[in-house]
Amino acid sequence: MFGCDCFYWSRGISELDSDSAEPKPFSLPSPLPSWPQGNGFATGTINLGEIEVVKITKFHRVWSFDSSHAKSKRAIFYRAEEIPEGFHCLGHYCQPADQTLRGYVLAARATKPNNADDLPPLKKPASYSLVWSADSEKDGGGYFWLPIPPVGYRAMGVIVTQQPGEPATEEVRCVREDLTESCETYEMILQVGSSKKSNRSDSPFSVWSTRPCERGMLSQGVAVGSFFCCIYDLSSDRTVSDIGCLRNLDPTLHAMPNLDQVHAVIEHYGPTVYFHPEEAYMPSSVQWFFKNGALLYRSGKSQGETINSTGSNLPAGGCNDMEFWIDLPEDEEEKSNLKKGNLESSELYVHVKPALGGTFTDIVMWIFCPFNGPATLKIGIFTLPMTRIGEHVGDWEHFTFRICNFSGELWQMFFSQHSGGGWVDASDIEFVKDNKPAVYSSKHGHASFPHSGMYLQGSSKLGIGVRNDVAKSKSILDSSRRYVIVAAEYLGNGVVIEPCWLQYMREWGPSIAYDSGSEINKIMDLLPLVVRFSFENIVDLFPIALYGEEGPTGPKEKDNWEGDEMC
Repeated sequence: MFGCDCFYWSRGISELDSDSAEPKPFSLPSPLPSWPQGNGFATGTINLGEIEVVKITKFHRVWSFDSSHAKSKRAIFYRAEEIPEGFHCLGHYCQPADQTLRGYVLAARATKPNNADDLPPLKKPASYSLVWSADSEKDGGGYFWLPIPPVGYRAMGVIVTQQPGEPATEEVRCVREDLTESCETYEMILQVGSSKKSNRSDSPFSVWSTRPCERGMLSQGVAVGSFFCCIYDLSSDRTVSDIGCLRNLDPTLHAMPNLDQVHAVIEHYGPTVYFHPEEAYMPSSVQWFFKNGALLYRSGKSQGETINSTGSNLPAGGCNDMEFWIDLPEDEEEKSNLKKGNLESSELYVHVKPALGGTFTDIVMWIFCPFNGPATLKIGIFTLPMTRIGEHVGDWEHFTFRICNFSGELWQMFFSQHSGGGWVDASDIEFVKDNKPAVYSSKHGHASFPHSGMYLQGSSKLGIGVRNDVAKSKSILDSSRRYVIVAAEYLGNGVVIEPCWLQYMREWGPSIAYDSGSEINKIMDLLPLVVRFSFENIVDLFPIALYGEEGPTGPKEKDNWEGDEMC
């Protein structure tokens, strides 16, 4: 696995042909099925304890900013429509105008009558503070109002009007502080020049999406879907104090899918994994890897130990103390056979876990390859295959699809790329058939990508780095059929039995130190003289892990096992 990565690719052409066009609502290619019954999954509302929330995806356009002076693309601001009776708005929604209409805001209501002596879960704001205002070339004036909450309450989002008068307090609700979590800015949606109405006129006005500060399967923070805006610099600290997110205080996480529903979700959405036509190092099942010669080594001992098919004789638990590692057999024929993998035996190993306070479900699919092949370098117009650099034994990669627990709808996918990766919205995913996405596995490295092509790990500006080539072939793995659920902690003890090998917390391959000097000399010999003089400077642009690496660890040792994906 390479180190900290930078990948570059171009997004597909938007459905919007001009800046003045309205975003079109996104829908999945096929209708959702009738999910198996049970619990609160896909029922439309989620109980968070003292409040109940509903996801609103129907909007009325309030205002758009489309000035040519903006430093980022045009943005459109919406208020929620068709809020069910008894529920209340928590904030408005915003997104870039060049994307399909794809977002939500939560509306909330109290779950039970309030006692006279208790503070109610929801309260109207005491008043509003005008954050910023501007004229739009298309929509006239836009006014951004931050609710000022009563003592003991927090605002959840900003609202936008076209009139300078302060909005009615009935427009929005604030939430009692103990029912909230801290949030942070996530993606910048809009940035424009300084506000003449502000005494801090040296700072630009910026609009951000928000998310809970604490994320992962044990975290309680629930994203509201609203936005935050400010006229001060957020570059050093993105934690937001003016608004918050919700907290799920229901320990049962009743909106998470039961086991039957999990299987139905995987069978409906399970992606098809495409391997490169020239892939020489295919995945296999863990059992096949063990049965065909993988050996367990211990520090201080020269002989490896045979591993049984379930991995029950692997050291379990603890942490990676560098005392044990797995390696290939010494016999060259057996070693070569194991490196090639065995696609026919391969299966996806699934970890199911709560996300964003149990309002979403993350289906994490781990794929195992016995061997990671050598890297291919790109230096300008030159492509240079390596002979050893980048190789290692035991390659674990993964991708994640995030399901909305309000409806069972596919919301996003995370494509893991060595030690990096990124989230891709469902509207930017390539679908193979019905609602099944495509996942492209890179040649030799097995990183996952959303579309075919060449992805460069390094400097796109200079055209220097490691190539990640992905393309369709007849070698595929259908995760909707070839999967095993190996963990789902929220379902309770005994519902999913974790395999023995999952408890192995040490390295799945030996540590490697490459003779980088020898490899670099080979590269130098292949380059034209005019390029060689500058090569010493551009070597520093390659990932440091190309020159050596620790043996890769298994899924449970990764940060995203309990935490959120890195982005």
